[in-house]
Amino acid sequence: MSNTILIVDDERGIRETLRDVLEDEGFTVESVESGEACLEKVKSNKYSCVLLDVWLDGIDGLETLEKLRKEGNDSAVVMISGHGNIETAVNATKLGAFDFIEKPLSLEKTILTVRNAIKQRDLERVNKNLSEQLSHEYEMVGDSVAMRALRKQISIVAPTDGRVLIFGESGTGKELVARAIHNQSNRKNALFVEINSAAIPEDLVESELFGHVKGAFSGALKNKKGKFEVADGGTLFLDEIGDMSERVQAKMLRVLEEQRFEPIGSNNPINVDVRVISATNKRLDDLIENGNFRSDLFYRLNVIPFQIPPLRERLEDVPALIEHFNKKFSADYGKKPKNFTKKSIEVMQNYSWLGNVRELRNTIERIVIMNEKQKISVEDLPAFNPSDEPPSSSFRFPSFKEATDAYQREFIMHKLAETDGNVTKAAEAMGVDRSHLYRRMKNLGIQQK
Repeated sequence: MSNTILIVDDERGIRETLRDVLEDEGFTVESVESGEACLEKVKSNKYSCVLLDVWLDGIDGLETLEKLRKEGNDSAVVMISGHGNIETAVNATKLGAFDFIEKPLSLEKTILTVRNAIKQRDLERVNKNLSEQLSHEYEMVGDSVAMRALRKQISIVAPTDGRVLIFGESGTGKELVARAIHNQSNRKNALFVEINSAAIPEDLVESELFGHVKGAFSGALKNKKGKFEVADGGTLFLDEIGDMSERVQAKMLRVLEEQRFEPIGSNNPINVDVRVISATNKRLDDLIENGNFRSDLFYRLNVIPFQIPPLRERLEDVPALIEHFNKKFSADYGKKPKNFTKKSIEVMQNYSWLGNVRELRNTIERIVIMNEKQKISVEDLPAFNPSDEPPSSSFRFPSFKEATDAYQREFIMHKLAETDGNVTKAAEAMGVDRSHLYRRMKNLGIQQK
C-alpha cells in the first residue's frame, strides 16, 4: 500500500504515540519492537515508509537497514535515535536512510519527514520504472560478432568524457549507440539531449543550440535556453552534423574549445560541462574536400570514431530483431504476438534491408497492425510480394556480394518504376536517405532517367 507505515522501536510508548498521530493523518500503521521482527514483516508486506530506531535489542537499526537494502527492499527509511551523533547519521545516510530524527520526537517534524520520505520514494520508483521502459525502448538487439564488438567498444568509451563521432547509414541505430554510451557513463543521471541538424530550419539551428534572449530577433518574445545549456552536466547528441551551416560550425568549434558560449543577442557568456556525441550518415571527408565542412571541427568531434554496421552485414541478428519488434508492437497495440513461420524469417534474413533496422522495424509494425492472421507466412510480408525477387533465385550467384547487388539493383529499379523515376520519393518509400540511394544507384550502375 502506498500509505502504510511500519514503526520499529523497542519503547512501547513511542510505538503507540506514533501510531495514534500517524493514523490521525490518514496512514495505515503497523509496529514491531525489534529489527528481527521488522525483517520478517517486510517479507510478506509492502511499506511506503519504515520508522526505524537505531538502538534496538538484538540487531540494531543500522544493521537492520543494511539487511533491508541487501534484500532489495526499497521502502523509505527514517532513522530514530535518542542518542544520535554525526557518525551514526552519516552511516545511516550511506546505507540509504532518507532522514535522521532525534528523540524526544517533534510529532509535527516527524509527520512532515514521513510525508517527504514517501514522496521522494514514490518519485524514485516512477523514475526507475521510466528508466526501465526507456532501457527496453532503446535496447540494442543482436548477438552477431559486429554487435558484440560494438557493445565492447561502448563499455570502454562510455565511462570517459571523450567526444564520440558515430558513422552509419540511415536507420542503423546511431541514436541507440549514443544513448547506450550516455547510460553507461558517469553522466547517466543527468540529461541526454538530442538535436537533429537536418530537421530544423537553418535559421533556427543556432537558436536551438545556444538559445537566445528576448528581442534578439523577430519572433524572440522571451528568453530561451539552448540545447547546450539544457544538457549542462549531461550529454548532447548532435545528429546529422553534416547538415550544419558554416556559421553554426564556426560557433560550435568555439564552444567545444572553451565549453562556453553566448546566447543570440547576449554578451553574457554561459559556461557549461557537456559531453558531445555526434553522428552522421554522410562522408565528412567528401564534405571537407568540397569545403562544406570544417576540418578543424571534424577533428574536434572525431576523438573516438564509431562505425555502425548496416543490417545487411549482420543478417544473423534479423531473427532476434523480428522477435523484439514483434513483442514490442504487439504489446503497444494490445495484440497477441504474431507467429512467423520459419520460411518467412529465412526470407527476411536473406533480404538486404537498404533501410536497415528502421526498415525492418517498420515492416514488423505494419504486419502487427494490418495483418489479422496469427500465423505470418512469406505471402504476408509486405516487402516481399511476388513481384520482388524470390530469395531462392539468388542461389545462382557464386558469391553473397553478387547476389546482394543483383537483388538491390532489381529492388531499386522496381521502386523507381513505382515512383516514375523520382529518386526522392523512391528513397522515402524504401526508408533510406536520398544521398545513400544516389550513391547505391551509382555503384550498381543504375542510370537516373
